[in-house]
Amino acid sequence: MADSESPATQGAFSDAQSGSQCDDMAKWKAVSLTHVEYLKGDLFGQLLAVSSLLPVCFCVSFVTLIIFRRDLHTMCFFLGLLCNECLNWFLKHLIREARPRRGRQNLYTEFGMPSSHSQFIWFFTTYLIFFIWIRVHRNYNFLDDLWKILVCVGGGCLATVVTYSRVYLEYHTFSQVLWGAVVGVTAGSLWFGLIQLVATPLFPHIASSPLGELFMLRDSTLIPHVLWFEYTSSRSEARSRQRKVTSRKSQ
Repeated sequence: MADSESPATQGAFSDAQSGSQCDDMAKWKAVSLTHVEYLKGDLFGQLLAVSSLLPVCFCVSFVTLIIFRRDLHTMCFFLGLLCNECLNWFLKHLIREARPRRGRQNLYTEFGMPSSHSQFIWFFTTYLIFFIWIRVHRNYNFLDDLWKILVCVGGGCLATVVTYSRVYLEYHTFSQVLWGAVVGVTAGSLWFGLIQLVATPLFPHIASSPLGELFMLRDSTLIPHVLWFEYTSSRSEARSRQRKVTSRKSQ
């Protein structure tokens, strides 16, 4: 019959096991950018948790647009979002206000003031509204401008949902998301003014420069309807090439 382990041996083994678990916990850390928790069984909370991922989706969309369209306005918009995130990081580490205690172990170490999600989404919405009503061609028919109103209202609703989700899921306090929205609106307004008044007049020179031609950068400032222009241009080019192919076959 095997001898049973002594209490001292069992205690040493238990201490070694708990120490190993502590080492594993110290080595692993969650990516808070895409890690969102919600209460199990709370469908509304699950929906809000998904809405918290909208900033990540927007960033992926911007990168995709920049790669395939090379438009200078899109690049400046995305650059503004990146600068806004840097500003948020600076403010968080300057103010150093903790996030609310949620009664469970937090999987992040960031500070909470101001909310980065709230600041991001309100910067995006503010810049989008200014861009649509100032940069995009304005029609004289209300029905033609109806889509602009719908986009602005939809953007405001999405921004409100994302902001509320951070409070509902207890990642931030109300004051943290409120100041995030204030900073986001202010930064978005200032950045649009800077791009519209300072950078936009330089776009033709940038696009026509050797570096701009190398990377095929586009300046669509003087084109009133970009989508319609690209559609008609591609359709005309396709028809022209089709006629050439048809004439070659008939010879």
